Amino acid sequence: MPGLDLTQVMIGVLLALIAVGSGYLVRALSLSGAVAAFCLGTIIFGLGGLPWAILLLAFFIPSSFLSLLFKKRKETVETNYEKGSRRDAWQVLANGGLAGIFAILHWIFPAVVLPWLAAAAALAAASADTWATELGIHSRTDPILIVSGKSVAKGTSGGVSLAGGAASILGASVIAAVFLFLFTSGSGFSVSPVTLWLTVGVVLSGFLGSLADSLLGATLQAIYYCPKCMKETEKHPLHHCGSQTQLLRGIRWLNNDWVNFLCTLSAVVFVFLFSVII
Repeated sequence: MPGLDLTQVMIGVLLALIAVGSGYLVRALSLSGAVAAFCLGTIIFGLGGLPWAILLLAFFIPSSFLSLLFKKRKETVETNYEKGSRRDAWQVLANGGLAGIFAILHWIFPAVVLPWLAAAAALAAASADTWATELGIHSRTDPILIVSGKSVAKGTSGGVSLAGGAASILGASVIAAVFLFLFTSGSGFSVSPVTLWLTVGVVLSGFLGSLADSLLGATLQAIYYCPKCMKETEKHPLHHCGSQTQLLRGIRWLNNDWVNFLCTLSAVVFVFLFSVII
C-alpha cells in the first residue's frame, strides 16, 4: 500500500474546507451535509489529488448552483420531494460516496484506470439526475411516467420529459468533458480512439443511470399519500402541511437517498460493461 503524501492531504483538507464552507454559507448544504461533504472531500482531494478534486467540484458546483438558481420557481413542486435544496449527509453520500470509495482504490492501485473511470461514471449519473430534476420541472409540458407513458404532475417520482432528458445528457456531458480533459492532460491532450470511446461511455452511463433512477422512482421507491392535501409525496412521516403520510406503494426503506445511490451504482456497472465491449 502506498504511503500518504501529507502535503497533499493537508491541501485536500484546505480545499474541502473552502468548498464545504462556501456550500454551507450559500445554503447548498445543511450542517450534516457540510460535515459529510468535508469528510468525503478530504478523502477525494487528499488521496486523489487535484484531478479528483476538480472532478468532484465539476459535479458539486453546477448542481448546487442550479438548485439555488431555481429554488423560488420550483417551490410548489418541491413539496412532493422528500428533501429540499439543501443537501444533508445522506444526500451527499448517496451522490458522492462511490467516488470516495474509488478514490481510495485509486490511491491503493494508482496504475489502474478503472477507479477513475468508475468515479467519473458515478458522478456523471449524479450530475445527470440532478440536472434533469432541476431543469426538467421547468418544461412547458407535463412529464410522462417512464413505465406507462401516462402524463403525470411535475415532480412525480419516475416522471420523464424531453427537457429533463436533454438536461440529463448535458449534466453527464459536463462530467465527461472534465474526465476527458484531466485524463489526457498528462499526455499533451492527445486523444486516442479508446479514450474518446471511454468518454462517450461516461456520458451514456450517466444518462442510463439517470433513467435507472426514474425507473426505480416509478416502481420500487417508497411513495406516500397525504390525506389532507390529497397528494402523492416522498415525504414521511409528515407532509409539508404537518399531516401524517401513509405508504401508498413501493418498498418502505427504499427512499430517495437509496435511489440516488443505486443511480450512481448502475452507472458504474454500465461503464464497466461499456469498457469491456470496446
